[in-house]
Amino acid sequence: MDADAIIIGAGACGLMCAVQAGYLGKKVIVLEKNDKPGAKILISGGGRCNYTNQLATAEQFISANPHFVKSAFNQWTVEDTISFFETYGILGKEKTLGQLFPDDKNAKDVVEMFTAACADFGQEIRTKADVKDIDVLADGFKVTYEKNGKMISLTTEKLVIATGGLPIPKMGATDFALRFARKHQLNIVETAPALVPLTITGKDEEWFAQLSGNSVFCEVSNDEISFEENILFTHWGLSGPAILQISSFWRRGEVVNLNLLPNENIILLLDEERRLNGKTLVSTLLNRFYTKKLTDALGKFLPLNKPVASLTSTEIQLMDQTIHRFKVKPAGDKGYDKAEVMRGGIDTNEISSKTLECKKIPGLFFGGECMDVTGWLGGYNFQWAWASGFVIAQNL
Repeated sequence: MDADAIIIGAGACGLMCAVQAGYLGKKVIVLEKNDKPGAKILISGGGRCNYTNQLATAEQFISANPHFVKSAFNQWTVEDTISFFETYGILGKEKTLGQLFPDDKNAKDVVEMFTAACADFGQEIRTKADVKDIDVLADGFKVTYEKNGKMISLTTEKLVIATGGLPIPKMGATDFALRFARKHQLNIVETAPALVPLTITGKDEEWFAQLSGNSVFCEVSNDEISFEENILFTHWGLSGPAILQISSFWRRGEVVNLNLLPNENIILLLDEERRLNGKTLVSTLLNRFYTKKLTDALGKFLPLNKPVASLTSTEIQLMDQTIHRFKVKPAGDKGYDKAEVMRGGIDTNEISSKTLECKKIPGLFFGGECMDVTGWLGGYNFQWAWASGFVIAQNL
């Protein structure tokens, strides 16, 4: 055997697995299709890498089996992640909503931390290694990959597939894990882009396009869940943190509700303004909360040039409906090119929650994004990657 384990994929899960295996004295070879490891780590958080979230629990993950991640999160906690990074000189600084970023470092430093640790443990990362075939043997696996036009084969008792999901194909994302799973009759939960901008077409397209570049704090909701963060109007629809969050729960044909003033009550604001100065125009009142461009755009629905004292009860109700229950029916999403993660994946029923070993193929492990485990925006998916990498390493 060429190594105690072969790890396919040098992303967050694969790199953590290699380092943790090193702590246990296990020799691994990591095969990475790209010319350098950690491609998605490098672009995360705008290049700053929001490497975990202090609030992470099983509650922030979408899966057909919502309990699946609990065992891994009990074995590798958020505190473990923080401590691990601190050991290598990366201290966390909270930005918003529990997100931790390196205080004085960035995503490049995070990748270099992992590659240096792998080197210290003698773990080998082979880049430009495009895996072409995996043979399941009686006593392990034979992995065949292409590098610089040559076909190379390795054998191992344990195999880890941590090749990620479908988002951002230009960065090397492939359906490798899903193809392997289908070939071996493993069930796959239907996949779709997640944490992805939503598109608007038809008669509403022009209204959204005119607001391109405008951002507003908003409560975005559907029948299942709500998020309070900024939304961003674009020339093709909606983006921003709150939209990315709701996209993981949105299904084509559904309506999304926007509360454009979540921390206020427009009816109470109108009552107060009428008491103080009934001559105040509706536009003047709204400009206290929105950009002039957004206020002007709302003029399509609201009587902006009317003094608040002159509003009829019907108009006040229209204000309430428009400001607090603005309904949007997205046409679709921007697809895997713009998605941060994939929803769905290899069915967790095929995998042991305690070890992440495949139940049907002993010695085979899956970790990270290729599984039916999808976290919220804000470091949650990294926490799953680190935890799954750690758990797999313990069982190699």
